[in-house]
Amino acid sequence: MSTELLDALIILEKEKGISRDVIIEAIEAALVSAYKRNFNQAQNVRTDLNLENGTMRVFARKDVVDEVFDSRLEISLEDAAKINPAYEVGDVVEIEVTPKDFGRIAAQTAKQVVTQRVREAERGIIYSEFIDREDDIMTGIVQRQDPRFIYVNLGKIEALLAQSEQMPNESYRPHDRIKVYITKVEKTTKGPQIFVSRTHPGLLKRLFEIEVPEIYDGTVEIRSVAREAGDRSKISVYTDQPEVDPVGACVGPKGARVQAIVNELKGEKIDIVEWSDNPVTFVANALSPSKVLEVTVDEEEKATTVIVPDYQLSLAIGKRGQNARLAAKLTGWKIDIKSESEARELGIYPREDSRLFSDEDIQDDRFEMMEDDFE
Repeated sequence: MSTELLDALIILEKEKGISRDVIIEAIEAALVSAYKRNFNQAQNVRTDLNLENGTMRVFARKDVVDEVFDSRLEISLEDAAKINPAYEVGDVVEIEVTPKDFGRIAAQTAKQVVTQRVREAERGIIYSEFIDREDDIMTGIVQRQDPRFIYVNLGKIEALLAQSEQMPNESYRPHDRIKVYITKVEKTTKGPQIFVSRTHPGLLKRLFEIEVPEIYDGTVEIRSVAREAGDRSKISVYTDQPEVDPVGACVGPKGARVQAIVNELKGEKIDIVEWSDNPVTFVANALSPSKVLEVTVDEEEKATTVIVPDYQLSLAIGKRGQNARLAAKLTGWKIDIKSESEARELGIYPREDSRLFSDEDIQDDRFEMMEDDFE
């Protein structure tokens, strides 16, 4: 064994982050295996590595007994006394059995074992690093793709972006830099596997945390997210500080903050609404940018009936029912939308105990600005 081994261990420790002790343990195990395999030996042996001078020795370990039944594992007290008179029955004697040509054979046999142990250690380090990044966002570089996955380089490992997790309005080319959301980290026999997404609602939440300092520091809280990736999303935000406007903080000066997120998501429209513990107010807000005249709540069914002006009906429902569908996901309430004229015909509007909303309550300047900018 060459003294170059010590230099190699130092390099591995610095570049791979693998402890020197882990590698030495792997080498010693490989040497024991090589000795038993190549020299047809079955006795109990140990190896001794001297990193200072690069030497390697093999010792057979034998129990001192009165009567020897297996000479490979046992030694008589009489023979042990010839080595050292102090030995007694029950002691363990170590006898050097290093073959002359063992270095060459050991190097060939140990190479594969050592490589495997080093690879396992690397995998363990990568898994430990990425298991803590679950439900987090990372920037990666598109490497390649096949019919099932796009492979995204996250630095130490390639993550898998499944076809179902890809945004329909995006095309991915090698060397593109994209932000991905880590959905799952698995430990497999081939090493850790990282699964990422571009469609997960968590990606939108993390993007807002990056762009909006008030969310990052906890001043503003994202309460819920509803997303149809690549097309439209809604998020509800809340703050317990009266002097802070949660919607305005997320929109940013002249819409700069939300526009940065829209650009990252390749034009996906984003509605930001204020969360409320009052379902009437929350449902009305969630149907933004449409105006709401009245919301009737059925607590038992967790359902609401929403009345909107006739000219706002299509806006409230949205293209292919998207606006109403996202509002229902955002609030967790079923939403039945009716036009003002239909509600009057059914006799359900107006009611004496109805809760009415003015235009100022439901459709303020923020929503109008957002609709103009992002529709």
